[in-house]
Amino acid sequence: QGRLVESGGGLVQAGDSLRISCAASERKFSGYAMGWFRQAPGKERDFVAAINWSGVSTYYADSVKGRFTISRDNAKNTLNLQMRSLEPEDTAVYYCASRVWGEATQNQDDYDYWGQGTQVTVSS
Repeated sequence: QGRLVESGGGLVQAGDSLRISCAASERKFSGYAMGWFRQAPGKERDFVAAINWSGVSTYYADSVKGRFTISRDNAKNTLNLQMRSLEPEDTAVYYCASRVWGEATQNQDDYDYWGQGTQVTVSS
């Protein structure tokens, strides 16, 4: 129930682009708000981006605004994060999360299910 699986992480150079995805097994995916969070080594997990159930409303952390784009394909039960102009500071494990009830938020405590994470490493 509520299984999320991230993919697409890897090692890239500063300035490169990368797209990571999250596949949801829950058939009610289209009704859930979704979010991306990341955790760098030795740091707490932070908000990256969130999207409402329809994809119309999106939210971003200031550090990624203008560089990252969150999107979803409800027909394919997939959440995406397109990352551009990557910086070494973007290096982290990226997690997707779903919120069963409520709007998309920046607060990770609002989310009910989490994936296992995918590593993104940006070299300088």
